[in-house]
Amino acid sequence: MNGFVYLTDVVTLELDAAKCNGCRMCVVVCPHNVFGIEAKKAVILHRDFCMECGACAKNCSEGAITVKSGVGCAAGIINGLLRGTEPTCDCGEGSNCC
Repeated sequence: MNGFVYLTDVVTLELDAAKCNGCRMCVVVCPHNVFGIEAKKAVILHRDFCMECGACAKNCSEGAITVKSGVGCAAGIINGLLRGTEPTCDCGEGSNCC
């Protein structure tokens, strides 16, 4: 990712470093290089790169990451356009957003 920012200062992404076990899954699943690892814990390197897809939170076994899908969920918008349905940014249960 070369600094592509969806919208500045609107991302709902939160990381509770105290809960992080350092598994690196957030780094692996994030499509936009939002996370890094420092001192064996996840850190948010590029908050504004986040498209709020929810992949990091879904794959965090410790519940250290929360994000409310919405503002920048490009996948949901694109899927809606491709399917001819309303764009959706609901990455909850049963959703194919992420």
